[in-house]
Amino acid sequence: MTPPTTVAGSDGALLERARRHLWQAVGARDEYAAGRAVFTALDDGADLEDVLLDVIAPVQRKVGAEWAANRFTVAQEHAATAIHDRIIAALAHRTPEPPPAGAAGTSDAPGAPGPSGTVTVACVDGEWHALPARILAEVLRRRGFRVDFLGAQVPTPHLIAHLHQTAPAALALSSSLPTRLPNAHTAITAAQAIGVPVLAGGAAFGTDGRYARQLGADAWAPDARAAADVLARGLPQPRTGAVRQTLEDLPHLDDQEYTMVSRSKRQLVKNTLAGMEGRLPAMGAYTDRQRERTAEDIAHIVDFLATALYTDDPGLFTGFLRWTGDILQARGVPAQVLDPGLALLQEELKDFPRAVGFLTQGRTAIGGDTPAPEPRPDA
Repeated sequence: MTPPTTVAGSDGALLERARRHLWQAVGARDEYAAGRAVFTALDDGADLEDVLLDVIAPVQRKVGAEWAANRFTVAQEHAATAIHDRIIAALAHRTPEPPPAGAAGTSDAPGAPGPSGTVTVACVDGEWHALPARILAEVLRRRGFRVDFLGAQVPTPHLIAHLHQTAPAALALSSSLPTRLPNAHTAITAAQAIGVPVLAGGAAFGTDGRYARQLGADAWAPDARAAADVLARGLPQPRTGAVRQTLEDLPHLDDQEYTMVSRSKRQLVKNTLAGMEGRLPAMGAYTDRQRERTAEDIAHIVDFLATALYTDDPGLFTGFLRWTGDILQARGVPAQVLDPGLALLQEELKDFPRAVGFLTQGRTAIGGDTPAPEPRPDA
């Protein structure tokens, strides 16, 4: 389990006991025992924010680690997440209600400092991992903010229309999957164009916030505590109506490689799957389900390659391949099984030097050793 942050206000032994009991409960898929672990800690004097961030959050991280190590099934992981979500919903009723909009001493002006003003908390379009955003929303409520929590997978046009209607002080935008970064970029620039500053957070933006900065977010925070502190200080107000073009943030996209790879995804997956069937005779015995899973794996590789091209960061792609290799090895499959697909993608994308370079680095990262194809000479 990730070591908890030391927090003044809650006894460390109390939080450790709550983590242990909660872990046992979610492992057994016992929602009632999980609830007892959390509410007993609160009744014994633990602070609600500490319970959210130093009990529930680390247990959820351990659930993910156990799935990666093949000790939890997907169904067990989903069950644990659902238990945590329901417990957080119950905890919300212990949070003091913030003052109503327009009450004395409050302001809804964009960028207004402190707990004044509403903060909209939303997940990026395509992002289904809502628990980190849910935890942030409850931490903000605990701190006295008015929160408008929109949940998972908010389509960007609908998000911007909502911001138009509600005029919040800030948008807290959450994403766990790096492949959602292009959607996050669109949401960030659109929100800023209507005068709403954006705080970015979640694993997708990097452990150091590099992608939040690259995509022009007004602020980034590594966790909910830091996010609440940043929002309490207030965010700089963007200039309304100033629409920033994508190439202003990401001039490397001028080569069109990201656009071509993302638009060709379906054909790339189809061609790569067909090439693998020709080179790997064992695939002839695959069931329809195995073929479907293989196509899904290739699609994920293409998605991460496209996102790496979007950010111009090969480390994003190689990191994904190493993580995937670890997942496979935990299930008794060598990471090198990815190499034939990467080699075929190199052949498909031989006219795209950045993509070929990223694929070469990816193959090296997983121990592949087939030489990359030479780029095709200009016609």
